[in-house]
Amino acid sequence: MATGKINVSVDNIFPLIKKFLYSDHEIFLRELISNATDATLKLKHLTSIGEAKVEYGNPMIEVKVDKEGKKIHLIDQGIGMTEEEVKKYINEVAFSGAEEFLNKYEDGAKDSGIIGHFGLGFYSAFMVASKVEIVTKSYKDAPAVHWSCDGSPKFNLKKGKKEDRGTEIILHIAEDSTEFLEDARINELLSKYNKFMPIPIKFGTKTETLPKPEDAKEEDPAPTQEVDNIVNNPNPAWTKQPTDLKDEDYSGFYRELYPMQFEEPLFNIHLNVDYPFNLTGILYFPKLTNDLNVQKDRIQLYQNQVFVTDNVEGIVPEFLTMLRGVIDSPDIPLNVSRSYLQADGAVKKIASYITRKVADKLNSLFKNNREDFEKKWNDIKIVIEYGMLSEDKFFEKADKFALYPTVDGAYFTFEELQEKIKDSQTDKDEKLVVLYTTDAEAQHSYIQAAKAKGYEVLLMDSPIIAHLMQKLETSKEKISFARVDADHLDNLIKKDDTQISKLSDEEKEKLKTNLEEVIEDKTYTIQLEAMDSDSSPFIITEPEFMRRMKDMQRTGGGGGMYGMGSMPDMYNLIVNTNHELVGEILNTKTAKKRERLINQSIDLARLSKGLLKGEELTNFIKRSYEMVK
Repeated sequence: MATGKINVSVDNIFPLIKKFLYSDHEIFLRELISNATDATLKLKHLTSIGEAKVEYGNPMIEVKVDKEGKKIHLIDQGIGMTEEEVKKYINEVAFSGAEEFLNKYEDGAKDSGIIGHFGLGFYSAFMVASKVEIVTKSYKDAPAVHWSCDGSPKFNLKKGKKEDRGTEIILHIAEDSTEFLEDARINELLSKYNKFMPIPIKFGTKTETLPKPEDAKEEDPAPTQEVDNIVNNPNPAWTKQPTDLKDEDYSGFYRELYPMQFEEPLFNIHLNVDYPFNLTGILYFPKLTNDLNVQKDRIQLYQNQVFVTDNVEGIVPEFLTMLRGVIDSPDIPLNVSRSYLQADGAVKKIASYITRKVADKLNSLFKNNREDFEKKWNDIKIVIEYGMLSEDKFFEKADKFALYPTVDGAYFTFEELQEKIKDSQTDKDEKLVVLYTTDAEAQHSYIQAAKAKGYEVLLMDSPIIAHLMQKLETSKEKISFARVDADHLDNLIKKDDTQISKLSDEEKEKLKTNLEEVIEDKTYTIQLEAMDSDSSPFIITEPEFMRRMKDMQRTGGGGGMYGMGSMPDMYNLIVNTNHELVGEILNTKTAKKRERLINQSIDLARLSKGLLKGEELTNFIKRSYEMVK
């Protein structure tokens, strides 16, 4: 028997590990199972190259909970360790055996899936254990070894009694960590961190129903048997080649990732690259709502099939965090800060690759089946529009397949839209004016007026559309967006042939005075305009700039000169001086009748704009009945 002192570079390493090395104690199980996986994959590699003269077989990792004895056992059938290796790998804290193995077998081992880079991973056991034992036997012809440590820098090392190759780690669970002696808690951790580990993991047994014998009677119970309860899928879909997978495989894997999600994803993107970094994964486009927040943090990040986190900010571009699926890369460290990830060169390349891959997939879907792409547009537009806003490279690619739907259900790319409307919607300054609505029902009368002039009106109703329009106006030449209720149409798309007013300047002044005497609401700015005689007599508009700033403020950005939510409502009351009703108001001799005509006309305009509510709506209805008596 030997005793000694663990070689550490700082004093009191164990309190440091317990308090500071890992923020979450539960990951001890992830670390230990990862080490067991390493040991098994090392053996697989050594047997494949003929260096280990043993039978690899069908090894598994087993987790056992001894609640009465307050112990957890983790058993693998991997490479095992000799006494010298225990001294080297266990007693020399922060020396990574996986890293040394990768260096030694550099040519072939990188493909063996070794998790590696853990270093202090084994010592995470002391976050939950007051004592840790290792019983191990190497694949080499060497006696078994038994190592134990009670959480101080002292250890015991003696010959072990293990007959079979592999390693058993025994954790004597501390009083403050007895939650990990519950089967349900261990099941939860295995499902969270080890669901797709590359070696089968056994946790207890389960009862399996067998088919009835042919001569069995109907009332006879079906025979059962106890089988190993394997808690993981060692060969998840993302580890396979896309050519080996069918649509049902991708759907099945989605249900495996999100068992409580009943809606099928719209489509998937299979990631597979090995240069200049290694990355695999599958991303799914789910059906999205207009809520940008509830959808995030559904992509799972793995390192060689070990779960790391579902907070992929900094690794996946922000606009893609609304997707779902898995990303797996050995080039992303397991235990580092978020700020480190955001500054890491490899991570930036990964984010750039994912952006390009998603753009290419969307472009392919658009080109190969445009009809289907159009059907899915409302469910995917938030991601695409967000990407166009936040990533310039994505904007360049998406400009070819991003769609702009009209109120009539037609879909145009931007290039197609330009070609469609350039003759009718180019103003006298050679600027293309794109008319749009954010609510086809609420802005119906304005839309109809635009369509009567032969104009196309886009339906742009996503929550970030104001930001995107701003981006389009600054990135493209001679183009502006105007909501159909931002002004009357002759002002929105100014042509050379301006209308001549039927009223003299003196009559206009009188009309404006009459209106100001009746209108008490000072949020309205009165504008007298010469328009077609068959256009509406009164129109309420909301100036594009101020309204768009308010929209942008609600979704973040814009309107910085005002406090959040404090930008005032501003409306223009446009009066058509060429309309017959306006002439009647001007010529009415009775003040009471003139006031009633003005109030009724303005309320009709407010009703059309959706601004007439409550008591004012009640009064309007009452007045309307009196007028039709």
